Order: sequence, then structure tokens, then C-alpha cells
Amino acid sequence: MKGDRVEIVVDAGDTTRTYEVVASRAGRRVETAVRRGVVEVSEVTRSGSLVRTARFMATRVLALVEQPVPREDSSEQSGHTGRPLREDPET
Repeated sequence: MKGDRVEIVVDAGDTTRTYEVVASRAGRRVETAVRRGVVEVSEVTRSGSLVRTARFMATRVLALVEQPVPREDSSEQSGHTGRPLREDPET
């Protein structure tokens, strides 16, 4: 899934810093985990092997934004009319 991306905003004292972890090749994904006061963001291959990991103290993390790759579903595009599912009848 090339295109998976996680942005991490961290408090660095008097300023904030933004870090990005991106799935660098097709077939890789980015996983997040919060364990024992540490936020881990890892790039993982299809087989589950770790490629790289970024660790941050959970008390310093201000925002964690996961941005998956956009997927297009052909059934949604062809069947979508732009109207709500149920319309109120006018009397």
C-alpha cells in the first residue's frame, strides 16, 4: 500500500516538531502502537518484518494523524447518484 503515511506532532519545549513515517515501497504499511508511555510508529513489510521504527514519549505527543492511501471502489462510483438514500415525500 504505497502511500500510507503517519504524521506525528511532538512538543519540543518552546516549539513543536512534525515527523512523518511513510510506507516507502508498494506492499508496505505503517502501524502505530501505544505501549508503556511510548508511541511507536513502524513501517512493516507484507510478511510482518519491521523496516524502521520511530519512538516518542506519549506525554510529548500532541497529535498523531494517520493518512491511509485513498482507494477507489468502482461499485461506489457507478452506483452513486448524489442523492440521499431516502427522500422525504412532499405532500
